[in-house]
Parts: sequence; C-alpha cells; structure tokens
Amino acid sequence: MDSLTQIVLGGALVAAIAPARHRRAALLAGAALGTLPDLDTLVLLPLGLDPVDSMTWHRGPSHSLFVLVPLAALMWAFFKRLGGRVAESPVRWFWAIQLALVTHPLLDALTVYGTQLWWPMPVSPTMWSSVFIIDLAYTLPLLLGCVLAWRWRESIGAQRALAVALALSTAYLGWSFVAKAQVDRAAEETLAAMGLQDAPHFSVPMPFNTLLWRVVVMTPEGYLAGQYSVVADRGPMVLRPQASDVAALDAVRGYPAAARLLWFNRGFMAAQEVDGQLVLSDLRMGVEPDFTFRFTVAQRDGDGWKAVPPTQADWPTDAIRRLPEVWHRIWTPEPTP
Repeated sequence: MDSLTQIVLGGALVAAIAPARHRRAALLAGAALGTLPDLDTLVLLPLGLDPVDSMTWHRGPSHSLFVLVPLAALMWAFFKRLGGRVAESPVRWFWAIQLALVTHPLLDALTVYGTQLWWPMPVSPTMWSSVFIIDLAYTLPLLLGCVLAWRWRESIGAQRALAVALALSTAYLGWSFVAKAQVDRAAEETLAAMGLQDAPHFSVPMPFNTLLWRVVVMTPEGYLAGQYSVVADRGPMVLRPQASDVAALDAVRGYPAAARLLWFNRGFMAAQEVDGQLVLSDLRMGVEPDFTFRFTVAQRDGDGWKAVPPTQADWPTDAIRRLPEVWHRIWTPEPTP
C-alpha cells in the first residue's frame, strides 16, 4: 500500500495498544515503524540495480516475516533496556512493535504487486490482490482516528476513535475479499463454459475502489482480459482476447531478466516486438495498453533474440485521464458482445 496508509495503520495500532499516557509518542513511533520496511528503496538506490532487479527486490527481505518478527523483538529488547516508556509497559509495547512491523507486509500482500513474505525461501511473492495500492476507503478512517487520538490524547474518546478506525478499516478489507470471491466465481463459471477452467487467471480491483475488478486469463495464444462490476454485472463475464507474442516470450524465458520477471509476476506477462526490441509487460498492473511496468529485455537477432540490459519504458500517461471511465463502468453493465 501507499506510504500514508502504512504510516496511519502503524500509528493507529501502536497508539491503540500502548498505555494511554504514551499515546502521542505511540502515534509517532507507530508511524515510523509502519513505514520502516519501505526504506528498502533507499538501500536499493545506491546499488545501481537494473530496472528489473530494482522492481523485484522491492518488498523483498525488508518485508519478510522471517526478518521482521525477530527484528521487532530485537528493537523491543533494545528500547526496554534503555528504560523509558517501553520499560514501563513492556508487554504492551512488545505487541505494539510486533504488530506495527508485521502488518506492513501483510497489508502489502493484499495488493497485486506482491510481497516476499517468506524470503529467503525461493517462492513467488504473495499477491492476494484484494485491494488497490491506494484506496481512500481504507485509509481515511485510520487517518481520522490518528488525528483524533493526537488531539484527545489520554481520553477514552481517543481510544474509542482508534478502535472504531481499526474496526472500519479491517471490515473494509473483509469486504474486499467478499467482492473478490464474487468476481472469481463469475470468472470461473465463464472459463468453465469456454473449456478454460484450468487456465491461470487472477482478479484485481481497478484503481481506488473495490466495486470494479479486472480479470486476466492466460491462454496458449496470449491472454484474455475483462472487467466485472459487483454492482452492475450479473451472469457470465465478457473476456476479450488480447495479443501477445507467445513464441518470443517462450524464446527468452531463460534470459535472466525475463526469468526474474516470470518468477515475480507468476507468468502473468505479455510480450510485444516494438522496433526490433522485445518488450515484456506485467499484466497485473494497468490496463491495455497502459501497463505500469514494461521492460525491454532483448533485441531482434536474425530469426531469434539477443539479450540486452533491461530498460524500463515510460510510465503510462493516459491512466489518470481514464479514471472517469472507471467510475462510469462501476454503474454500467458490460454490453454483451
């Protein structure tokens, strides 16, 4: 999730658990702990990684439960030894620090980008893809709860505000799984009717909401893509074929950059030849043709391909302009082809 969301989630959790007399300090400590795992970007920056490695190492070791759980314990022990607030209430602060750090990667895992919860185990990143990376319906209750807790300090009203904020935000995450289950059920019924019940597929919310979802299905010829509104759509899902150079993708899948991407995105990737260069698009983020992550990994060499140092294409510029289309589609059923 975005940094603001992680900051207010950490702040709300720590302030709700720590003693009331520590509330303002707890809000600040929680904000710092909540954003700590994302500082991996500052560590990766001076390493001079290529764009593929930079993307796939983000949310890596710093987001692993095998790293964060012992790190939280070490931080708690350090501050307890120093005395002060942690020493005054060690049990509460132990759980406050643990939850502030551990909930960060768990929340990130709810997005489609993926989070390496089990690093250093060689498994693909976890991507439950039930919420978009920015969703104000989740963030605003936490932000308001933190503001009220800061203002009301040690009062019971501050504790209630934090409790309500955490309850509302958690309920929203629960709703996202309910909506996702509805979309997945419609997708699976449609795929079964097409004889593609075993095809790899995923669903992900469209930007800033959990009412309109996108579904991608990988096929031997390329992939299918469609949208489904839990408000307006009923019955089978409309899935339209999309082009991908599957032969080229198969030819380069052993190249280091392509192999790394395939591991990272679980094979949800399309290939396209552009001016003699092979561009790979991560199908999980964006909508045709505006994908967020596109990388050039090879260039034409006779009838085959030659690996080149990966470069990242410019970020799409039309995505923001298409937001009114998302809002309209939420309330408008998909026309039957």
